[in-house]
Amino acid sequence: MANDELILLDSWASMFGMRLRIALAEKEIKYEYKEEDLWNKSPLLLQMNPIHKKIPVLIHNGKPICESIIGVEYIEEVWKDKSPLLPSDPYDRAQARFWADYIDKKFYYSARKIWGANGEEQEAGKKEFIECLKVLEGALGEKPYFGGDNFGFVDIALIGFYSWFHSCETYGNFSTEAECPKFVAWAKRCMQRDSVAKSLPDQHKVLEFAKTLRHKLGLE
Repeated sequence: MANDELILLDSWASMFGMRLRIALAEKEIKYEYKEEDLWNKSPLLLQMNPIHKKIPVLIHNGKPICESIIGVEYIEEVWKDKSPLLPSDPYDRAQARFWADYIDKKFYYSARKIWGANGEEQEAGKKEFIECLKVLEGALGEKPYFGGDNFGFVDIALIGFYSWFHSCETYGNFSTEAECPKFVAWAKRCMQRDSVAKSLPDQHKVLEFAKTLRHKLGLE
């Protein structure tokens, strides 16, 4: 598939887009990156994702794959011969999908409440966020990665959020490392990988972006 045309419509601060960037880097797949203005979406994005009108969208030979976790699974299926991201055992694969689903349904919304709200809603988000971190820390256990010895699907689903931790800590006034040291050790381990280090933006740059979002939401 060396001649395939691959385009990624994304936004630099998107923890969801980071999943696709990491998966593509792990597989050493070349692609064209197109930065989207989230307040002035391109005709291509609206054409390729007419239902949700959201990034990221992976376009493979003119065909769109929407939703980041679906995109990571697609990358795994199409380029399965290099750097497997999902375990080979069906039960282990099901467990990996379960945790990716948990991250999207529980973890994301708790994090968003911290930087995207004030007052009681923000406090509730902070409580949920720390609870989710402890649940995920329990799932990690003593393993170096969620899949065991190998960096994989759940790590990719989760690590992009780490770039937003400084923003969550700043607005929530807490320390992730104090609350969940094993989780932070896992994140730092992931950051040692080229695929992750090159895909995640600087946390201070993300904080500036979060400030912009809060202004747009009328929170500051």
